[in-house]
Formats: sequence, structure tokens, C-alpha cells
Amino acid sequence: MSTSPHHPHGSSSPSGSPSEDRSRIHHGIVIVGGGTAGITVAARLRRAGAPDVAVLEPSGTHWYQPLWTLVGGGQAPLRASLRTEAEVMPAGVHWLRESAVSVDPATRTVGTASGRTVSYDRLVLAPGLRLDPDGVPGLAQALGHDGVSSNYVPELAPLTWELIRGMKSGTAVFTMPAGPVKCGGAPQKIAYLAADHWRKRGVLDRIRVVLVLPETAMFKVPEFGRVLEDVALRYGIEVRLRSEMVSVDGAAREAVIVNHATGDKETISYDLLHAVPPQAAPEWIAGGPLADPDSPFGYVKADPATLQHPDHPEVFALGDVANLPTSKTGAAVRKQAPVLVANLRDSLRGRPLRARYDGYTSCPLVTARHKMLLAEFDYELKPAPSVPFLDTTKERTDMWFLKRYGLPQFYWHGMLKGLA
Repeated sequence: MSTSPHHPHGSSSPSGSPSEDRSRIHHGIVIVGGGTAGITVAARLRRAGAPDVAVLEPSGTHWYQPLWTLVGGGQAPLRASLRTEAEVMPAGVHWLRESAVSVDPATRTVGTASGRTVSYDRLVLAPGLRLDPDGVPGLAQALGHDGVSSNYVPELAPLTWELIRGMKSGTAVFTMPAGPVKCGGAPQKIAYLAADHWRKRGVLDRIRVVLVLPETAMFKVPEFGRVLEDVALRYGIEVRLRSEMVSVDGAAREAVIVNHATGDKETISYDLLHAVPPQAAPEWIAGGPLADPDSPFGYVKADPATLQHPDHPEVFALGDVANLPTSKTGAAVRKQAPVLVANLRDSLRGRPLRARYDGYTSCPLVTARHKMLLAEFDYELKPAPSVPFLDTTKERTDMWFLKRYGLPQFYWHGMLKGLA
């Protein structure tokens, strides 16, 4: 997963080694991205004894993104989701604090925003993805104004809660774009949290709630999709399947929704709009030689089992940037990272790649203030529960407490330390 939108600073590594001030430097393993995937892999590599690991990451802030839904729902403060990047950078890792802007697998080099060239023996791509609000006409201009917010932008998540808390009547629209997005359940989770808040305040019957989803079902795993249908029915939410917001007029507070099944367009006047921007690979990835030609969003080509690039065996990819047929979540990264590290080490030793990733991912689906489903599944969309003796297809209070308090601690002190 990525951190917040990256702003290159062009500063050198805190290690201050003279070699890292030159225009050309070399590291045995270069990891592009210091978000969830990059830091988890770096920590595991260091624990495995890898001597020369560098992380290219411009941002000084590291975000725990799964908490943003709860921030938008008024259940967590934004500050609980962040640490400094220096706090999470594993000991012994060379932090190159700038952005990657190009990659040349033929010469095994990465170009940076400051004009440096970083060469590698092995490359791990984990820069995350980029939000593309310009993909919906009018959205970039409306975000943060005129009743429009998005939990996918950390600075706007508190605004989402302000809008929800202040609403007593009117129309609330929650949208999801076509294509892969970070945590595919997040676009609808905030709708449930909002509806639950309004119901508790006794105003839900005065608010029209519209949920716009591009998929053919509420959730692609039927066992969880059926439960979410009941949740939407319970709140009286109007669900628009196979539909998408194609434009927004912030000044007029109008959103245009197209039904892809029929081609019909509908203009909805809203008082609150929670919009999830379209998402794609960073432009330098999408336009470069490592992108998967089968991905219209420019994600990196990677073997679904080994996470190695099929055409460039020195390159591996994981997390949001990898074009894998599974949901883009931190839970997926947790299962991908040990596979990638094992295979990268086998690659360095000239051995066959033995570790396999089965597509495991998890989406904690918050359905009310203290209720949650834990959707866990694999490449075949089969449920893959990790909590024994618990039926996670039912809304549970203990699962909510796991998401709010347990998983963040697991993240900071387990995953990012290479221990889980």
C-alpha cells in the first residue's frame, strides 16, 4: 500500500554515507515505496540477513490507511493512523528520501526525481497506487468543498465525519469507481456507518441514501454479498449496481450516475457526496516497461503465485501496484511479503522459486458503529477464515474491536517489524 500522496524532498539518506550523495549509487536490493508493502518487505529482508537494502520513499509520514474509514465515521482520530516514516524504517536500511520517476530493467536502474540513478541486483516495486480524481469530470474541483469528501484522502476523512454529523435531512450519495481500488469494501462501509449514525439520531427516515457500485453484486464473495444486501435493506439504502458516477457539479451539488447495464443516466442532487476517486498505477509505472499490457490501469505485471515479473526475473512486485487478481489490502500484503522475500532470496542464490501466494486477502466490512464482518478469501473467491471457531460471515462486535484496536497494534508492532 502507498503512503499519502508523495511529495519529493530530494534529500539524501539519513545515513549520510558519501556514496549516496553521488549521481549514481548501487544497492543490492532496492525497494521502491515505504508504505505497508515496502516497509514490511524491508523488515523481513533485514531479519533474514540481507546486508544491503535501500528504500526509495519521499514522504516523511507513514499512514495506517485502514483506520481512515473509522475516522470518517467518527470512531477514531486521524492522528491514530500516522507515524513518522523514520519511526517505521527498519534499522540498517538505507532510506533514500526521494521519488522514483523511471525504471529501466535492461540496465537494472531506477531514476529519481533529483536526477540520481540507483542501480540494483534485485528490485521490489511497492510504490502503491495514485488517486485520479481528474478521472471523473468535476471531482477534483469539488473534493473538500460543497458537501463533497473522501476517506481516501486522509486530510478529508475528518470532513466526512463533520458532514455526516451535521446532516439532518436530504440526500447522501456514496460512490465507487470502476476498476481496482484500495480496500474494495471501503466505499460502502462509510455508507453503513453514516446510516447507522443517522438511525441512532432518529433522522434516517428523513435522509435518502444512495450507494453507487460498479460491480454486479454487493460483494464478489457470495457468502458476504448476501449479508451486505441485508445490511443495505436494513438501512433503506438505494443500491445502484453496475453503475458509476461519471461527473459531478460541486457548485450545483449534482452528480451524474450512469447505469452501465442500460446506458441510462440519472442526475442526483445531493447534500452529501462521499466519492472514491478512480485509481491507477503511478504514471511512471503505467508508462514504463514493467506495466502489464493487460492492465488498463497500468499495474505491474507479476506472477500471481511467485510475485516475480515474468519478463524481468530481477524484479518483484507486491501490494497495490501489482496486477494480481485479488483485492488491494494490507492483509494481502501480509501474506504476499513472506512469499516475495523467500522467492527473492532464492533468486539471489540461483534456486527455483518455491514460495507461493494463494491470493489471500481480507476486507473488514464495518456495518454499524460496533459491528463488523471479516471477509477473508483467496484467488478462487473461496472464504479463507483465519480466526478459528468464529463465524465471521455474521456481524460481530468483537470483530469491530479487532479492527479498531487490535489490527493497528498488529500493524505497527508486527507487520512493519517483519514479525507477522
